Amino acid sequence: MSTSLFDLTGRVALVTGSGQGIGLSLARGLASAGATIVLNDIVRDRLDRAVAGCRADGIDAHGSSFDVTSPEQAAAAVAQIEETVGPIEILVNNAGLQIRAPLEDFPIESWNKLMAVNVTGVFVVSQAVARRMIPRGHGKIVSICSVQSELARPSIAPYTATKGAVKNLVKGMCTDWARYGIQSNGIGPGYFITEMTRPLADDPTFDAWLKNRTPAGRWGDVKELMGAVVFLASEASSYVNGQILYVDGGMLAAI
Repeated sequence: MSTSLFDLTGRVALVTGSGQGIGLSLARGLASAGATIVLNDIVRDRLDRAVAGCRADGIDAHGSSFDVTSPEQAAAAVAQIEETVGPIEILVNNAGLQIRAPLEDFPIESWNKLMAVNVTGVFVVSQAVARRMIPRGHGKIVSICSVQSELARPSIAPYTATKGAVKNLVKGMCTDWARYGIQSNGIGPGYFITEMTRPLADDPTFDAWLKNRTPAGRWGDVKELMGAVVFLASEASSYVNGQILYVDGGMLAAI
């Protein structure tokens, strides 16, 4: 099979929440396949450091700091990116939050914040980008789900609810937009060591549970998500739509 199926040369990819962690790794993966990447983060200093780091490695990287929950900011940012960098052919919805607390004590303010970033943010940015993809007749939208799109764990029920919503929003986007040549799919990471999960990795009890629960017997490395995002962003997945690709070391396959 020709590697040209995975070639992203000349394509512009916007990755939300990519100032660090999984988002930055996904963006770097797309760049390794030839894409021009636009990083997004609401924290400007973090975004600037990420862009500078990519450019230092010879990557064609740009930054766009906007709030994914704001339709006005998202529309303005997408318009500016398309005017100054090029048409967005790949969107990766990665921006997300995690807030842990027992469900019976979970503050409504925290619930609303999780829903706004993890679900509304996916809708808002996808809509802004799709409105430009539709007239062009093609586009790739990849939304980051989670093993928590399928499973729950104590203290993260609201997060689980948001990731279940994203999974079905992926299917909804496929249903509405496939006719316009847009493929909408998701990636469901298992447990990867990032800034968000560092407290869990540093907890000996949780670390032991995770390694015992996962058939691979270890945490994932964020670089192991690069292949999945390149596949879903490339022509290799031209007839894959409305699907979630789980990258979890086998966690969902075992009980």
